Amino acid sequence: MSKKYIRVLCAGLAAWLGAVALAAAAPGAASAFDREFGADFLDQYWRLHPDDAIAAGYYAPAGTLRVPDAAERQERVQFLETSLARLHRLPAAALDARGATDRLVLENQLRSELWSIRELRSWEWDPSTYDIAPPIGLLLETPYAPLEDRLRAVSARLERAPDYYAAARAAVVHPTREHTLLAIEQNSGALQLLGAGFDQQVAGAALDPAQKSLLAQRAAAARQAIQGYIDWLRGLDAPPGADAAAGASNWRSFRLGARLYEQKFAFDIASGGSAAALYQRALLEKERLLLRMDVLADELWPKVYPDAARPTDRLEKIGRVIDKLSEQHVAPAELYEDIRRRIPELTRFVQDHDLLTLDLGKPLEVRVTPAYERGVAGAGIDAPGPYNPGATTYFNVDPLDALPPERAESYLREYNRWMMPVFVIHEAIPGHYVQLVHANQSPSRIKSIFPNGAMVEGWAVYGERMMLEAGFGDDTAEQWLIYSKWNLRSVVNTILDYSVHVKGMDEDEALRLLTHEAFQSDEEARDKWRRVTLSSVQLTSYFAGYSAIYDLRERLKASYGPRFSLKRFHERFLSYGSAPVQVIEQMIDKDGL
Repeated sequence: MSKKYIRVLCAGLAAWLGAVALAAAAPGAASAFDREFGADFLDQYWRLHPDDAIAAGYYAPAGTLRVPDAAERQERVQFLETSLARLHRLPAAALDARGATDRLVLENQLRSELWSIRELRSWEWDPSTYDIAPPIGLLLETPYAPLEDRLRAVSARLERAPDYYAAARAAVVHPTREHTLLAIEQNSGALQLLGAGFDQQVAGAALDPAQKSLLAQRAAAARQAIQGYIDWLRGLDAPPGADAAAGASNWRSFRLGARLYEQKFAFDIASGGSAAALYQRALLEKERLLLRMDVLADELWPKVYPDAARPTDRLEKIGRVIDKLSEQHVAPAELYEDIRRRIPELTRFVQDHDLLTLDLGKPLEVRVTPAYERGVAGAGIDAPGPYNPGATTYFNVDPLDALPPERAESYLREYNRWMMPVFVIHEAIPGHYVQLVHANQSPSRIKSIFPNGAMVEGWAVYGERMMLEAGFGDDTAEQWLIYSKWNLRSVVNTILDYSVHVKGMDEDEALRLLTHEAFQSDEEARDKWRRVTLSSVQLTSYFAGYSAIYDLRERLKASYGPRFSLKRFHERFLSYGSAPVQVIEQMIDKDGL
């Protein structure tokens, strides 16, 4: 696609937002969209996306494992093109605001999928695309049905695992080395998932002997297929002792380049702006944060270094203060319990300050990240989808016991006494966990099923700032400095991602940016470098969403004056599901606070 297409796409988004503002709320208008793209459409969609269906809590296609070959991709392309044609026959002007915004979200989703298959083509160069473990893990751990029914679904999936991995090997051409190593790691986790623990689960189930025998045979064949895929991927690497430059020539670069990056940004962020413009804004915000951190470091210097001369270099001074504060952290064995105890603490703070209504009936469990999900981010939320909102939300944290002591210490210094609560705010209360609970209650299923990453991550980043503004952390210089370092991380994520994928920043330059200019620990910086080599655009979603939400709040505060209610703003904002912030802004302007 050309740069002209990006301009058209952004202009199209702006036009649709205008249509939303002007749409007439004719009787039955929303139902026109629902009739065309309601349950029947979603049934078809989930049939072609069974893994996503399981993640959304829709289990009708739970036993389906689609073989990712050319015919499968073509079937999806045909469905996407047909759906887009149907969508275009339903003009936004004929719908009320909810129907028009649902139409916008769905069109972006369908176009994005088509673009991904035809233009991005990660199915050719990202071997980690192929991994049967995540949906199987969800089926095994989510009690949506008796264990025996879930195991039958797993058995049906495992039956096609050999064909699945054969198709994966046929699809992957000229992969990136980074994604190849990730695929090896995550599929090794798949072997663990189907290991002794799985065998014990099967043995204890009330299946008849024939079913158990069949499941055992299929699991053994699946393990063999997975191991074959791992061995094949390992064989793609340069042989031991081979010339490094010659080996490197076998690999595709993980960098997207400007054209693909801008296209992906337009679909994923859906802000109507460009990646280049967000990058420039992030550079300005980085400097603003450093000015604030310089003032805080001056305030704290006599307290943390009473007998030492203050450095004249701004970055050195800020870094040394942060380094001293980072000495205060929990022991490795206390990490998970420290996270668990902060959740009720944050819950009480939100309730006491009347910031948001919390649904405390939704289970949240802190756990060690399953092996098949590790390798990209050190922690994150696994939330149930809108079809099964009562299921457990998992707060995954990668284990430290496999790390050498110095790396574990580096990690814990990053998540120190002041950083850890901000981290839990982001992931849990009132961040991802709370936002996704609200999204699952939204009357718009389309907006909940197809979440906008910038809104989801932006809300979590906004929640951090909002909590500190409300007084969390007792308004101390220590808390504000460490929070500013965390907030700087969101900003630098954008700078890093754009610089690496578009401007060609190398690893040494990236590590210097992260450690010297953003004060991150070596462990955190190296994890972030790995992450930017394995993902693209996603790292920009934090700053893109946060800045849009914060700008919206400040505009509404100025507009409503003394009538503005922070709690009402939060609840109204979250009520529209995980839609792009600009879509939510149009809905709030129409509905009011």
